[in-house]
Formats: sequence, structure tokens, C-alpha cells
Amino acid sequence: MLFSQDIGIDLGTSNTLVYAKGKGIIIREPSVVAMDVRETPSRVVAVGAEAKTMIGRTPGSITAERPLKNGVIADYEMTADMLRALIRKAQGNSPFNRTRVMLCIPSGVTEVERRAFHDAARNAGARYVSLIEVPMAAAIGAGLPVSEPVGSMIADIGAGTSEVAVVSLGDVVSSNSVRVGGDDMDEAIIAYIRRKHNLLIGSRTAEDIKIKIGSAYRYDGEAALNIKGRNLVDGLPKNVEITSAEVREAVSDCVNQIVDMICDTLEKTPPELASDILDRGIVLTGGGALLRGIDKLISQVTKMPVRVCKDPLDCVATGTGRCLEKNVLGV
Repeated sequence: MLFSQDIGIDLGTSNTLVYAKGKGIIIREPSVVAMDVRETPSRVVAVGAEAKTMIGRTPGSITAERPLKNGVIADYEMTADMLRALIRKAQGNSPFNRTRVMLCIPSGVTEVERRAFHDAARNAGARYVSLIEVPMAAAIGAGLPVSEPVGSMIADIGAGTSEVAVVSLGDVVSSNSVRVGGDDMDEAIIAYIRRKHNLLIGSRTAEDIKIKIGSAYRYDGEAALNIKGRNLVDGLPKNVEITSAEVREAVSDCVNQIVDMICDTLEKTPPELASDILDRGIVLTGGGALLRGIDKLISQVTKMPVRVCKDPLDCVATGTGRCLEKNVLGV
């Protein structure tokens, strides 16, 4: 349609990616909004990377928060403000001022949560909003033959939620989701270090630990890391050393919930499709798929081949973009 722009938005708990039709992924920003609460209504101070740098460092008059929690909207107005800023940034100086949006949503959301996503995008300035579930977008982005009569299994491990789906003939045959992801692993690391070392660390330090030495399975070259925090005994700054094995123990409960989710879905999968998955394997996407050894652990438990998709962080946004390129919006 004339004077219309099509964009796809992977609205994640941790990061938001925007795909513009014909251009590819044009925006990658943390899902963080900084608000000045002195004004009524509160005024948006910063969105994305700029707002993320403010977390834990703001004065009382400014709050920097994530508007989504466990994959769903926790603060409706803040989510709409963030989407509005991202849509304007995606438009740039374009003469197109009637943006059509395809928005990715978790598969396990309720009808109320689905409506909240739709309305937030409309209130952010979108002329038309189409919703696509994350597992389907991830499967398309991973290049799986979703429209063919064969079973493909995709598992998306995000920051706030993890989802798995078996896809065949363009639709989801069986699926499951748990509200566990990378953020929960960070919280588990914080709790473990607090309990074992009497040391209080922040979420950014926990994420850094997870990225540098975290794993779900033993790996070659395991190391230790010196971390800094506040001693809970005397309140003074303190250094401690934490090992890969300790981090693995800390995140084991979260990882096991994700593995159980995949096993439960396999149990509900029709036998013909299960045999296809045995041949083709399970594909992992999302930031959580980058945790060392998680593919090996899932493979060991399910006795199936497991691989991490190329560019797992971009997979959902890429799948949404491919739908846009095929003019799935259709209006």
C-alpha cells in the first residue's frame, strides 16, 4: 500500500530487534526504558542501550526498567512508549508514515496478554498489527521446512521465557513453554554466590559470569573468574573466585526445566513426526542457546541430534522478516 512501511518486531524480554521489509534487521536495542517520574504523565528519557546504562545508576527522579517480564508485558504504558520510539527510529526520514507491524509474541500467552501486545503496538502508532508466535518465526528464521509434511522441532531459549514447538505443514502440531530463561539463570547465579560466598553482586555481573564461564555441560578449558561485590558480613567490597563448575551448579535447575519442557513436548508428538525429528534433530535458537554445552546436555537426555542455529539471536527477527517479504500481512 502507498505510504506504508512494513516492519517486524521481535519484542524480547532482554532485547528488541526490528526488521524492515527490504532492508533486513535495522535496530538492535535492549528492552529497557528510562522514565522521569517527576512529570505527570512520566516522560521517556531514554530507550534501549542508553537506558540500559542507567540501570542501578539513576537518581530517585528517574527509573530505568524493563517493561517486559517473562516474555509478556509487565508495564503496558512503558511498552507502548518503547515501541513508539522504535517505530519512529525505524521510519527515520522515510515518507512512509503508516507503519504496518508484525509482532512476535510467546506461544503460551493468554488471550488477555495477546490483546495487550496488539493494543500496545496500535497505541505506539502502528496502522495495522499482525501477531506471529515466536516458535513459528524462529523455525522460519532457522530455515526449517515448515510448510512441508515433515516434522521439525525448534526450541527458543530467551531471556524471560523458553518455548519449544513441533512444526509441520505450516502450523504448530505440539508446543510447550516455561517462563524460565537467561534472566532466571542470572538470578540463580546471584542467589548461589550470595548463599555460598556471602557476596552480593548485580544482574550485570551475573550475566558477565554466565557468558564468560557459564555452561550446562562439562567442557574443555573450564576456568575460574575473579568477581567483585559487596561482602554481606561487613558491607565492604570484596573479591572472590568462582569456577565453571560452581556456575553450572547454580544454573542447573533452570537448565533442567528447559530440558524437561523439551522432553514433555516430544512425549506429546505424533510418532510419524517424532521419527522425522529423530532424523533431522532439534534446533536451538535464542540467547540461551549460546550457553556452553546446552546442546550436548539436551542431546544426551533425548538421545537425539541437537544443533544451535546460525545467528540464534537474530533467528526470530529473521523469520518475521521472511514473512514480511512474502507479504503475509496481506492488507
